[in-house]
Amino acid sequence: MAGAGPCLFCQIARSSTSTQLLHSDEKVVAFQDINPSAFRHYLVIPVEHISTVKDLQRRMDDYQLVSHMLDVGQILLHRDAPDSKQYRFGFHQPPFNSVNHLHLHCLALPFIPGWKSIKYTSLGPFGGFIEAEKLLEKLKPKASN
Repeated sequence: MAGAGPCLFCQIARSSTSTQLLHSDEKVVAFQDINPSAFRHYLVIPVEHISTVKDLQRRMDDYQLVSHMLDVGQILLHRDAPDSKQYRFGFHQPPFNSVNHLHLHCLALPFIPGWKSIKYTSLGPFGGFIEAEKLLEKLKPKASN
């Protein structure tokens, strides 16, 4: 992959940084966001380098990966923030993503500070933030007859 050097999230996924992992399996790792926007703010990333949501396709592998990422995020937040009244799970879409390695934002609200909620707003056809459930709908393979 061309770029300005090694991908930071690939390094985290391969445990070559001091980042403490909250979860690790053969497909994904999870860790705290370095600049949290909410009471709890975790990132779940695939071990395999996938740049952005734009690189995902309507096929079972991508659907299962995103579904697994969401499951992991939900388990972690329900464990660590059981009293939170609201959770948000989703992805920033280009050009609004800060790191070119697919990452699911898992947020246990409230947003801290409140203005940070703006970063997690859908901008409809212009992209912005896409809820994980909406992305799964787009990736769900068509039923074959």
